[in-house]
Amino acid sequence: MKRVLTFLAFLLVLSINTRAQSVVSFKSMGHPDNAIYGMSGASSYFLRISPLVEMNGSKLVMYFEPSQALIKDHSFINILINDQPVISSRLTKDSLQKIVINLSRADLSPEKYLKVQVKTLLTISDDKCRDLDNPAMWIKIKGYSYLSLVKSNKNFFNNVNISNCFESKRAIVYPANPSLHDLKAVAWAYARLKKTQSKEIHVYEAGKVPDSVKNYIMVGDVSQLPEAQRRLVKVNPQDGQGLFYLHKSITSLTDTLTTMVDVRGKLVPVKTVSTSVVPNEILFVSGGDNRGYEKAITALGNMNILNSTYGDYLLINNAENSFFQNIDESRSKLSLKQVGGTSTFMSGIGSLKTVYNFKNSDFSFTPKEVEIRFVGIYSSLNPGDRGFFNIYLNGLLISSEKLDASGKLNTAVTINRYQHHKYNTLEAEFRFYPSSGNCQNSFTNFFCEIDVDKSYLASKNPFITNDLSFYQYPEAFNSGSTRLIVSRNYAKHAAAALGEIIYELNNNINANNFPEIVYSDEVQPGDLKKYNVVALLSQNDKLMDEFPDAPIKFNQKFRLYNADNNKVVYSLSDSVSNGLAQIFYGRSNNATLVLTATGKHPAEAFLSVARSITEQLSTLSSNVCISDINTNKYLFNINKSSENLEYVDTKSGLAQFWESYNLYILLGILILILVSFLYVRSRVQSSQDLFNE
Repeated sequence: MKRVLTFLAFLLVLSINTRAQSVVSFKSMGHPDNAIYGMSGASSYFLRISPLVEMNGSKLVMYFEPSQALIKDHSFINILINDQPVISSRLTKDSLQKIVINLSRADLSPEKYLKVQVKTLLTISDDKCRDLDNPAMWIKIKGYSYLSLVKSNKNFFNNVNISNCFESKRAIVYPANPSLHDLKAVAWAYARLKKTQSKEIHVYEAGKVPDSVKNYIMVGDVSQLPEAQRRLVKVNPQDGQGLFYLHKSITSLTDTLTTMVDVRGKLVPVKTVSTSVVPNEILFVSGGDNRGYEKAITALGNMNILNSTYGDYLLINNAENSFFQNIDESRSKLSLKQVGGTSTFMSGIGSLKTVYNFKNSDFSFTPKEVEIRFVGIYSSLNPGDRGFFNIYLNGLLISSEKLDASGKLNTAVTINRYQHHKYNTLEAEFRFYPSSGNCQNSFTNFFCEIDVDKSYLASKNPFITNDLSFYQYPEAFNSGSTRLIVSRNYAKHAAAALGEIIYELNNNINANNFPEIVYSDEVQPGDLKKYNVVALLSQNDKLMDEFPDAPIKFNQKFRLYNADNNKVVYSLSDSVSNGLAQIFYGRSNNATLVLTATGKHPAEAFLSVARSITEQLSTLSSNVCISDINTNKYLFNINKSSENLEYVDTKSGLAQFWESYNLYILLGILILILVSFLYVRSRVQSSQDLFNE
């Protein structure tokens, strides 16, 4: 009877808690404050919705701040969801305004995105012709706008599957003593998660997973999984088979909440018991043996397999990434469509802009010069009309030309290496002003469209230097095969950093870099000349001696000086965990990147420096990066003739003693001289006194 009552109580709790409200801000989804400019402007948001969300009852709450110069009664905001208009409203006189929209299942696209478009029509004066290019015409969509979503566990077991479970994962768990296959699985799982989300990804050793983490990926051979997790896998792969298995369950959690209640004018803490139902998901990446495990890892890099697996498990007999192009294929010319551009038909007056993004790593090598060519059409200009086509790169105007009556656009501009960065924003702008007196009648007559198939980016020639720099990472590894090397005793500390490196090596339009992972004690010196090398090593690894061309010997204590004032800028110390990275050409002109971690937190140090070298760096020539676990970062350019590098270990014991205590020794000598002087002076004074007597 007791069991029956317990089961009924659980069902009651489940029925109460299957619907819970969740608030997700635009900023947390990668959309901070966003300003919409111009008389008629637009902005779109694509918001991914979890399969656990029940759209009926959910809400969209948007906050926006209009320019103070607008005539509010003559200005409008329009919101479309899934390309359907849902609200059109005049602006009010409030400085901060709010719109609440009830959502339904019909608002969700088949791809499980919520497409939200905001369109504006703004007025500053009663003369539209004077409003065309007024910079005071804007509305700012606030980043704390949010979705109030109804989370429901009702269809949890039916709606969640392998194809849509990656978006909710925030952690990866690996065995306590990971093999090379485990490290490779962590790296590819990490890269897969990072492609789908901007939130931080955590990596945990088995047995050290926080209780609060209920949704994660676990990698490992089936026979090596912890007993508690192995019992959850209900499908047994055979030898040579890979396995994806999604375990789903619901857990009832009971917690004690303390709230302050006003009792006769005094705040008194009152404890209440709160029970909630939490869905648990564990995606197992495994195999019947190492061959099968390797197939599962290969499948992690194949988006076609992952996005089309709608069940809870997948047995993999064959896995390959043949749909990827050959790694040595030249990518010196990229269409705007390849870098994510879409053809957009635009009409109106004033400024009509389209934005494209590209990375240096999209090319097969770091470009020295890039030709940017735009091909498109526009409505021909009448006599007296004024039209221009402007090109902006990273916010700077780099080209401008007049439009004419032909209606055809075919223009190009070449930029040098100082104008483009590792990550670039390219804007194409049509500006049209009708002839005087015709503004009212020609308000929507102008139209334009850029052909993203014929428009392109072309690298004129590669950026070649005597020394590699982080500016050339990761595209320096695009040509040829890459090998990842890890110190055996530091392997488990390198898991997350390997994921960051795998992601970056494949963070381009042709993701096809599948490096091998090997232990450093298995590498022969001759192997270092056959491949591009990325090595994650302990400070005392013997392989460190096999890199004579490295800017710094990290296995020795060193100091870096400011060349201008000879002050110590950095001194290697184990008191703070540091990640140290250096990039250089190997003996066979192969790209080489060596990462080292020091201190008591090597995992965090490795990850910190792996992230630092992928950022938008401000210098073209840094080849040494030092980053601590507190996100402090230092960049240096070190070469063989540098005078700002000093090795402490190479000095004799006497030299090191003098360097450490020279100030104290000099101070002691001065004190002895002063005491001697005073002693001699007192003796002379005594002699004079005796003589005078």
